[in-house]
Amino acid sequence: MYHAIVFLPLVGFLIAGIFGRVLGARPSELITTALLFIAAVLSWISFIHVGFGEGATRVQVAQWMSVGDLQVDWAFRIDTLTAMMLVVVNTVSALVHLYSIGYMHEDPHRPRFFAYLSLFTFAMLMLVTADNLIQMFFGWEGVGLASYLLIGFWYQKDSANAAAMKAFIVNRVGDFGFLLGIFTIFVLFNGVTFDGIFPRVAEFANARFTFLGIEWHALTIACLLLFMGAMGKSAQFLLHTWLPDAMEGPTPVSALIHAATMVTAGVFMVARLSPVFEYAPAALTVVTVIGGITAFFAATIGLVQNDIKRVIAYSTCSQLGYMFVGLGVGAYSAGVFHLFTHAFFKALLFLGAGSVIHAMHHEQDIRHMGALRRYIPFTTAMMAVGTLALTGFPFTAGYYSKDAIIEAAYAAHSSAGSFAFLATVVAAFMTSFYSWRLFFLTFEGTARWGHGHHTPSAHEGVEHDESGHDVEPGSHAQHEHGHDDHAHDDHAHGHHGSHMPHESPLVMLVPLLVLAIGAVLAGVIFHGAFIGEGYEEFWKGALFTGPNNHILETMHHLPGWVPLLPTIMMILGFLVAVYMYIIDAKQPAKLAADHPILYRFLLNKWYFDELYDAIFVRPAMAIGRFLWRTGDQRIIDGLGPDGISARVLDVTRGVVRVQTGYVYHYAFAMLIGVAALVTFYLFRGAH
Repeated sequence: MYHAIVFLPLVGFLIAGIFGRVLGARPSELITTALLFIAAVLSWISFIHVGFGEGATRVQVAQWMSVGDLQVDWAFRIDTLTAMMLVVVNTVSALVHLYSIGYMHEDPHRPRFFAYLSLFTFAMLMLVTADNLIQMFFGWEGVGLASYLLIGFWYQKDSANAAAMKAFIVNRVGDFGFLLGIFTIFVLFNGVTFDGIFPRVAEFANARFTFLGIEWHALTIACLLLFMGAMGKSAQFLLHTWLPDAMEGPTPVSALIHAATMVTAGVFMVARLSPVFEYAPAALTVVTVIGGITAFFAATIGLVQNDIKRVIAYSTCSQLGYMFVGLGVGAYSAGVFHLFTHAFFKALLFLGAGSVIHAMHHEQDIRHMGALRRYIPFTTAMMAVGTLALTGFPFTAGYYSKDAIIEAAYAAHSSAGSFAFLATVVAAFMTSFYSWRLFFLTFEGTARWGHGHHTPSAHEGVEHDESGHDVEPGSHAQHEHGHDDHAHDDHAHGHHGSHMPHESPLVMLVPLLVLAIGAVLAGVIFHGAFIGEGYEEFWKGALFTGPNNHILETMHHLPGWVPLLPTIMMILGFLVAVYMYIIDAKQPAKLAADHPILYRFLLNKWYFDELYDAIFVRPAMAIGRFLWRTGDQRIIDGLGPDGISARVLDVTRGVVRVQTGYVYHYAFAMLIGVAALVTFYLFRGAH
């Protein structure tokens, strides 16, 4: 069964990738989608079997490498954590495949697209089933490659290529840290298999090594390096810049990256290595602080973004911060529970956004929407469910998992925990506000899409449209398609005022309904198993908590106001959004005009791209230019091809001219030589 779960997506990738042109688009998409649905069903069976049945197992696939002390098998580590990830990855991926049949129906390169989706899924399955760090790294790099291919899928668009490059390069920074972390673990434990590492962690609790003349706590350094990898993959503060740009790929790709595959890899890795992190409290403090900063920082940017997909992208960034807060304070199961529930409602929001973009003939700017509830009622309902779950409306999925993390941060009773508690509570308010802002601007109010608006540039000041609604100054609308070949319908790039929005086809709406059910019920059904009284029986040791870690117990004995606070914040955010976008729609434009510096700061994403450009990109370009012009052209070329080599060529050309092939020329040259010798000896004799 486990072989089928992992390898069916790979089979789909090979069939669509190698034979896609021969088979054609329709068979390619049907085969890959069918294989994913089989894998998804088997994943649910394994989840019930492992989580509520007999527990962990190990499946040997093959021997992989044997180099000295390094013995690495290719094996599946199947425990509750793996089974949960299999469900998340395969369920969301199967629904994304199904949705893509409708969404990409006009694209001429569908076989390639579906092949890449299946490859992405396979790489993530390799990562989550890993029995050792090397296999995990293989999957880790695989999702990096697949994300590059999918973000840059529309390769005729310069912006898509740039976004793909950015994702790839930023992730290499994190992956370098991850690789160093693996090396450190190997040096300490003389092995990379989890079964070899976890039982021995306590032996190295106080191990130290000297580097640059300073003594370092070995496990802390190892965990910080590993977390650096997680920061890249899961887009945490400082290494987050690639995530919003990943919106350049088709919308189903955004759903897959943000809900089930790439960004959850870092969270999964920290949870998987919980036995190591438990003995590195300083590293966990860093995880908590970075998570808290990310939750807050990404939410502030989400407040003012105008691209429907970018708002949801920053929401993902923020929610990943929550997950790391849960892990950092030691409530691993709460962090993983949020990963599980988040997959449903974030995939729902992205695919819902895709349905809106489809209905609006590829308009993505929410300032050019409005009143869509009348035209696409089903999509509106699904987006409402996703928004309720994200904001933590009582008894939806987000209510159980997000609130549990906020409670865990309070229960940690540490300075890092208190900081994270404050950051996540404020972020909960902002999440509610920007989620409802997106909802109201898109589906409520008056229609702002019938007049062929242009998108104001970042320095045009605040505008009002005919209805008096704010049209906030913002970045240029990022259109989903850059090339006519890739348009889903004839009007993708033209003036769309005369074309009424329309509901998406059934093949796109069914996945929304399934995800909506998950977004409502995942919390209610599973919160007892994940973080309730019976969590130990459910996890069966898949997540490790140290003997002094009583956080899940402490969470049940908090002051009454702590569990209420996130819900209060959710309601406040909703009410502010209602006031600003329904009751007095001129308020946002007025606020933006009154606080232009703050507005620009948030709109330009805290100027991180500009900062990195100044610190890293331009100096690197300057060094490259210097090495090219001075090192390459002047020194190497000057001394080599243009210097010594050129002189040798000049000499040889002259010598070659002497070699004429006429006997009398050679006889003449010999006579001159003899005359020269005779003259030389005569003069020698005279002296």
